[in-house]
Amino acid sequence: MAKYSETIDLYSDDGKVLKSNVNLGAISPLVNPATLKLIDLTKRSIAVNLGGIEAALKTGKLGKGGMIMGRELDLPIMANKDAIVAKIKDMLDVEGEGTVINEYKGGNLLLVEAPKARLAAASTYDAAFTAVAAATTYAIVDQFDIDAFNASTVKAATFGGYPHTMDPEGALVTSVLSNPQNNEGLGYALRNIGVNHFVMMTGRNAMQGAALAATLETAGEFEMGGAIGPFERHMLLQYAYQGLNANNMVYDLVKENGKTGTVGTVVQSLVEKAIEDKVIVPGKKGGYFQFYDTKDPMMWNAYAAAGTMAATMVNCGAGRFAQAVSSTLLYFNDLLEHETGLPSTDFGRVMGTAVGFSFFSHSIYGGGGPGIFNGNHVVTRHANGCAIPCVVAACALDAGTQMFTPEGTSAVMGQTYGQIPEFNKPIQQIANGV
Repeated sequence: MAKYSETIDLYSDDGKVLKSNVNLGAISPLVNPATLKLIDLTKRSIAVNLGGIEAALKTGKLGKGGMIMGRELDLPIMANKDAIVAKIKDMLDVEGEGTVINEYKGGNLLLVEAPKARLAAASTYDAAFTAVAAATTYAIVDQFDIDAFNASTVKAATFGGYPHTMDPEGALVTSVLSNPQNNEGLGYALRNIGVNHFVMMTGRNAMQGAALAATLETAGEFEMGGAIGPFERHMLLQYAYQGLNANNMVYDLVKENGKTGTVGTVVQSLVEKAIEDKVIVPGKKGGYFQFYDTKDPMMWNAYAAAGTMAATMVNCGAGRFAQAVSSTLLYFNDLLEHETGLPSTDFGRVMGTAVGFSFFSHSIYGGGGPGIFNGNHVVTRHANGCAIPCVVAACALDAGTQMFTPEGTSAVMGQTYGQIPEFNKPIQQIANGV
């Protein structure tokens, strides 16, 4: 890892300074303890919907919406919750390391932190899900002395359609991570988290949601080899300015343009800021057009990424609609290139992502709202860690215009993962971690 001499100031989501003169390397997912804890908990934490399992078994509604007549099981799971939780813990514990089980909604929801030893002895993060799902299945089978014929019904409630489906479709034991077979390539696991999950985990706070998404997207870039050599500084600067509100840039841009501004005025504000900070300087003239130059394209990219985030908040926040995020990603950056003659965010890849994203999220195709996308999706994977955080901010500001609302797709994520500070308040936690 490179050594950096440059520093940044980290600000909160309400524009207050948290830490000054922070070395750029201190926010790296390789060294920041809060980020390392976040990644660790992302891999080890599994949500168990105990109340949902009881309800599903009672009606025979198993897997993804199917109902199997004659296979209903009326089990008083919640009445025996303490005994079942104890059995799960006992089965998951490893010598010298206990299992942490947090209970929410009166024990209807559990968040189980599988022992680190189980992942250390595994090749992938699957071990957390499979161990917790299997322990939950056996705990219920053992508690109620379920026979061999009906045990598979309990398994269908916990594991969902798996192994009839490639992933645990309809499971009531869930991980925030998708199963590895769904990852589009090497290193995509931490980028394969749905936008609506981030929205709910951060309580619809646009800047915290963007920070959480940016943190895991950036960690994914490190994992896939996208932050090696000079690209490490590139990724850290982009992450700092867009995701962590470095130097209060996103906050100030939104505040300056929030009341009466547009996507175009955010472009003006950003370019003025970049000129003032000497990140860009006037270059050659082409007729009436003033080109700009930069000696630090990576810093310019960080400014452009922060501007993209601010434009998203200004535009989608004004309309309280998430659907405008794809066109904002496209036209903020298109305007920025026309204004400066310099490459836009992620050197044009955000614009390319936005074109396909517009089509797939709400155009002729209309397959689903922005909230069901992720950084692993074939449409949104191409921008390196800087598109999905903007989509999260837009969906946090949405007032219910999506077909698939965060509350409809991801409520459990807010009720479980969202209770953990590293997930709910990542800006403050990462600042403390430096």
